[in-house]
Amino acid sequence: MKTFKMLSFDLVTEDGMQNFPLVDGIVINQENSHQSWILELFISQKYHSTFSELLEKKAVFDVRAVISFPENDPAPFRVAVHTIQEIGDNLSVLLKGTLKTRRSKYAEQLLAELLSEGISVEELLNRFSHDMKMRPKLKND
Repeated sequence: MKTFKMLSFDLVTEDGMQNFPLVDGIVINQENSHQSWILELFISQKYHSTFSELLEKKAVFDVRAVISFPENDPAPFRVAVHTIQEIGDNLSVLLKGTLKTRRSKYAEQLLAELLSEGISVEELLNRFSHDMKMRPKLKND
């Protein structure tokens, strides 16, 4: 097994990304034949209803997590909520799932999308810079 520090966590929604500020977080590669990963989020209790609903529905959903270094690309996972535990004023949310195929050539895909919109050069530069930092979901992703 390998353990990594989780620096940020986003739930992929139909409208884009929903960020959940972390108090702390870890990602564990179980290195087993199922290629299983465990994500543990330590977050505010105000997000209890979101994860409780996903647990009750036994939903499988997409998330992205930045691991180890802030400049790393977000790693895409397909997960389900396994357990939720209250710890003081916070929650420990345990997610289990798999690492999705990594996006290759994100910058090229983003640029192609922006160019297809026919926007001005100035807007292209601004949007490209912004989107490279925010990493929105791409149409072909």
